[in-house]
Amino acid sequence: MGATTWLNDRLREWLGEKNAADALTQSVPGNITSEMGLALLDVADVLRPRPAVVAYLRQVEETGTTGDFLDELADRPGGQAARAAVEDFLDKYGMRCAGEIDITRPRWREEPTTLVPILLGNIRNFAPGAGAQRFEDGRADAERDRRRLLGLLRALPDGERKAAETDRMIDRVRAFSGYREYPKYGMVRRYAVYKQALLGEADRLVAAGVLAAPDDIFYLRLDELAEVVATRRADAGLIAARRAEFRRFESLTAPRVLTSDGEALTGAYRRADLPAGALPGTAVSAGTVEGRARVVTDLARADLDPGDILVTAYTDPSWTPLFVAVAGLVTEVGGLMTHGAVIAREYGLPAVVGVEHATARIRDGQRIRVHGTEGYVEILT
Repeated sequence: MGATTWLNDRLREWLGEKNAADALTQSVPGNITSEMGLALLDVADVLRPRPAVVAYLRQVEETGTTGDFLDELADRPGGQAARAAVEDFLDKYGMRCAGEIDITRPRWREEPTTLVPILLGNIRNFAPGAGAQRFEDGRADAERDRRRLLGLLRALPDGERKAAETDRMIDRVRAFSGYREYPKYGMVRRYAVYKQALLGEADRLVAAGVLAAPDDIFYLRLDELAEVVATRRADAGLIAARRAEFRRFESLTAPRVLTSDGEALTGAYRRADLPAGALPGTAVSAGTVEGRARVVTDLARADLDPGDILVTAYTDPSWTPLFVAVAGLVTEVGGLMTHGAVIAREYGLPAVVGVEHATARIRDGQRIRVHGTEGYVEILT
C-alpha cells in the first residue's frame, strides 16, 4: 500500500463525514462576523438575570413598542446595564441588517427591536458564558484535529518534515481565514455613514417642501439628487413611478444563477446517487444532522430552539446570530465561499446550499436530515 493511499484511508477513518479543512477552521481568531453571533450571546448574559428587562423584551416581541426602545429599556429595573450592553453591541455591529448591501434597508441601530427575538432565544436556550464556551469548544476541537492529522503525517516516510510543513500551513489558515470578513464589514460601516448623510439632506428637503418624505431620495440617482438639491425642485411623478416599480420588483423571484450581463441560467443537478425524494444542493460544510426544520423568511420573526435546522432563501452576515442556536443550515442560494457557508464551517454546522425552492419544498416543522458532506437534504416526516 502506498503512503498516499494509507494516509487517505486513515483520514477517512478519522474524519468520517468531516473533511480536514472544515475540522481545522472552527473558531478561528479574528472573524468579525462569527464573533458577532457570540457577542449577542454575551448581551443575553447581561439581560438574563434581570426579570423586568426580560419581561419588557417579551412585551416588545408580542406587541411592539411605540416609543424609543432603548430609552424604555433603560427605565426598567436593571435597565441601565441592559441598555449599556445593547449599545455596546450596536456600536460595533449596529450598521448591519438583513440585505445590508441595500443602503435603504433599516440598520439594527435604526431598528434595534429586530434583535429582540434573537435575544429572547439566547436568554431561553443558553447558559451564562455560552459565547466564550462555544468559541473555546470549537478551538479545542480544531486543535485536537490538528494533532491527529500531524500524527498521521509523522507516520509516513519523511513524516517529520511533512508534519512541520503542514503545521505551518494550518497556522496560516487559522491566522488569516477570518480576514475575508473585514472588507464587507468595513464597507457596510461606511454605508451606514453615507446613509445618515443622505437622510440628513433628505430631512432638509422635506422641511423645505421639496420632497414629501425622507425616503423619496432612495428613488433618485445620485446625479438626480444633486440636481434636486441645487434647484430645490423634484419630479414627484418620477418618484411615485419608481416606488411602484420597486414594489413590483419585490414580488419577483430572482433566478438562482444570473450572469453579469443579465442572462438567467437554468439547469438541474446530475445526482443519480441520491435517495429517492432527496433534495440536491451544494455541500459547503461537512457532517450529517437530523432535526426540526424551521423555515425562516424574516430574521425578526425567527423562533429557534437548539437542534433546529435553519431553512431560508439566503443568509448574509446579519443572520450569523441565529447560527449559534441551530444544528444545521439549508439555503436556496449560496456557494462554498459565501458568508453562510464560511460561518457554518467555523461553527461546525452541517450545511447544504443551492437547494432549489427549499423554503417551499420543506415545510416548517418537518423533520429533515442534512447531508453536509454529500450535499443533499432528506425530508423524513
